[in-house]
Amino acid sequence: MNKPLRRIALFCGLLVLTLLLRDNWLQYVKADELKTDDANRRVLIERYASPRGDIIVDGKAITGHATTDGDFKYKRTYKDGAMWAPVTGFVSQAYGATQLESIDDGILTGNDDRLFFRNTLDMLTGKKKEGGNVVTTLNADAQKAAYDGLKAQGGKGAVVAIEPSTGKILSMASYPSYDPSTIAGGSDSDAKAWKSLLKENNEDDPTLNRALREVYPPGSTFKVLTAAAALENGLYDSADEKTDSPLPWTMPGTTQELPNEGDLPCKNATLREALRVSCNTVFGKIGSDLGNEKMLAEAKKFGFTEEQFVPVRSSASVFSDDMEPSQVALSSIGQFNTAATPLQMAMVTSAIANNGTLMQPYMVDELQAPNLDTIEKTDPEEMSKPLSADNAQILQSMMETVVKDGTGTNAQIDGVTVGGKTGTAQHGVDNSENPYAWFISYAKQSDGSSPVAVAVVVEDENASRDDISGGGLAAPIAKNVMKAVIDSKK
Repeated sequence: MNKPLRRIALFCGLLVLTLLLRDNWLQYVKADELKTDDANRRVLIERYASPRGDIIVDGKAITGHATTDGDFKYKRTYKDGAMWAPVTGFVSQAYGATQLESIDDGILTGNDDRLFFRNTLDMLTGKKKEGGNVVTTLNADAQKAAYDGLKAQGGKGAVVAIEPSTGKILSMASYPSYDPSTIAGGSDSDAKAWKSLLKENNEDDPTLNRALREVYPPGSTFKVLTAAAALENGLYDSADEKTDSPLPWTMPGTTQELPNEGDLPCKNATLREALRVSCNTVFGKIGSDLGNEKMLAEAKKFGFTEEQFVPVRSSASVFSDDMEPSQVALSSIGQFNTAATPLQMAMVTSAIANNGTLMQPYMVDELQAPNLDTIEKTDPEEMSKPLSADNAQILQSMMETVVKDGTGTNAQIDGVTVGGKTGTAQHGVDNSENPYAWFISYAKQSDGSSPVAVAVVVEDENASRDDISGGGLAAPIAKNVMKAVIDSKK
């Protein structure tokens, strides 16, 4: 071969080698990046070429699908979408996916690696690919009671209900809400609906999951945690021992007296009486006596200061370190900068109801293949032991007094023992805005088991300030949620 031909052959060989290198680079190194590139329309077309699997509650699908015109054949639909949006999130041809729709997208689309062999078999037999199902722990009756209760109040708020013995989330409601079906497609009407939901266009922020992502001052509901800290650290040994609680009481390092809400019998009151009438002075002094370190340690045992994943992420609840004694006192009654999600306060109540053991909260019971075979099952898991069984039972007796003969009588259920705590949390500059109404509670059956613990928070900007109370606004919602769970088990 002459020299010019050798050069041409060598050049052609280099071109082929370059093409092979480029092809392998695209196929193996850049494959994942290209697959998820927003400009890769083929991936989106394939994603919506078949129906998604369903999200299941009580054995029934709360999701569905509809056919559409254009490249995307199917879009998601939702049944009672606004009620279930805090659980499902949304999946949209134009705006992506959130919450369970996002976290379990692989199962729902059928693209999860655990479905590889099934998908391969279907491909060989010519069967169309199908999505699997996400089976939740939710209780439909409890969810309806929660959502309807919040809607009837007309303000904003959230509810979380947990099964104390397992950590199963039975209800997760947030209001105002939205129907994910309205933004599931890619039409002009979907775009208009999406724009109307954005916070800059809607001050109600309906897409905000207040049950998980909003942190509120917990007010007097936090006093149950302060009582737990007092018992766990040996400051007091029983519910009926008199406390060292002068009245008036001046917060240490200040000349400021900590006020109670009215002329209450708080001087040297027992823990039971202090919780029944909600004495700021008693629990503020307990927090100050224990100090920042011990109060923070107890709060952390209940889950404060860390994000929770259920599996949707929940914001971290706040109890600060390095506070002045007066700030610790205020934090110990749920004020200063103490803040909690409704999930967090349901966890606190759940641990008390479960005799001191806090179970990891979760809302996905199992993941199913398209043929309903179980791919993954969630087993209950202990998260921590914030207090001993003996101290938990002392605290239960105190909370049951609150409902029987205190500020929480609106939560009473015939034939059921209910424990609870009200809270009216101040907020705004110089407490200028309407307070938040809280209620935490649990129901106990005759055999001593507790099927449900609940946290409710209500924001009502339009209500008269004097009409806002945890016992008045939030307790009736908690009662209906607890009753729904109990009735569903009969």
